[in-house]
Amino acid sequence: MDFGLVLQTDPPATETVALMRRAEQHGFRYGWTFDSAVLWQEPFVIHSRILAETDRLIVGPMVTNPATRAWEVTASTFATLNEMYGPRTVCGIGRGDSALRVAGRRPTTLARLGEAMAAIRELAEGREAVVDGTALRLPWVRGGPGARLPVWLAGYGPKALRLAGEEADGFILQLADPFLTEWMVKAVRSAAAAAGRDPGAVTVCVAAPAYVTPDASPGALGHAREQCRWFGGMVGNHVADLVARYGEDSGRVPRELTAYIGERRGYDYAHHGRSGHPDTAFVPDAIVDRFCLIGPPQAHIDRLRRLRALGVDQFAVYAMHDARKEVLDAYGERIIPALS
Repeated sequence: MDFGLVLQTDPPATETVALMRRAEQHGFRYGWTFDSAVLWQEPFVIHSRILAETDRLIVGPMVTNPATRAWEVTASTFATLNEMYGPRTVCGIGRGDSALRVAGRRPTTLARLGEAMAAIRELAEGREAVVDGTALRLPWVRGGPGARLPVWLAGYGPKALRLAGEEADGFILQLADPFLTEWMVKAVRSAAAAAGRDPGAVTVCVAAPAYVTPDASPGALGHAREQCRWFGGMVGNHVADLVARYGEDSGRVPRELTAYIGERRGYDYAHHGRSGHPDTAFVPDAIVDRFCLIGPPQAHIDRLRRLRALGVDQFAVYAMHDARKEVLDAYGERIIPALS
């Protein structure tokens, strides 16, 4: 199992870079950042610095979207980073949540997302692609192994899972609940097989907050839950879209995912992805425990072994809480070695 670190690009950018260096030293193979231009600093500028100050770390957004930047701009950015630092980038992409909604726009359609995925990959790897009816090619991209750009799709609903299986190089699931992971991984693998692809060729990345506590006392677990409760609210944005489309009891999406948002009453993006978010009081402790990894190191090891057995290739740690360095150190010293 690989491990990744996910950060918001809050200033100072030097702190983001320093945490990514620390992660690499502890055995993390991937460094991810949010991509929401209004809320945080520009990630690709910081990605260049991360790549320059690490040796092996693979870097990318979790996640970008097809609307904030023109597709050829996104492709050129990745191709430039690969030319400078070797093939050490990955394009995490989705329909768009905070990046679009905070600017008053709606997430893109899955059809548009599928077209963007293909075009960005083709252009970044030196081939021709059609963008909004115009055939384009980046003539300076030489192609070959050095221009490789894996594209990983993030999503939850049945159509997104099918698209991931049919077209993506990887699938990003932003929660660490074993039941839901099993259900969604099976859907992605089945879609890949139906499309004539090797189901095992689709990399599966589970991303969620991790908070390592000194023990399993009620006080320690209670503090960890409060630091991670924001995640249930963030996931709830996507779940609300699914409920609006399919209903809570459609059978298209498990009730284990949809039922908990019944008391949700809106969402303030000014606090997006941050502990203490005022709009996440509706998230019960049981959801925090299911969606996140909290507790002593052995609890993390046990959950990660279950996820690995379900086909998860990478666990990406959301470190948006008051113990970022401590979690990185605990993972590097105790947890990653146990999963190696």
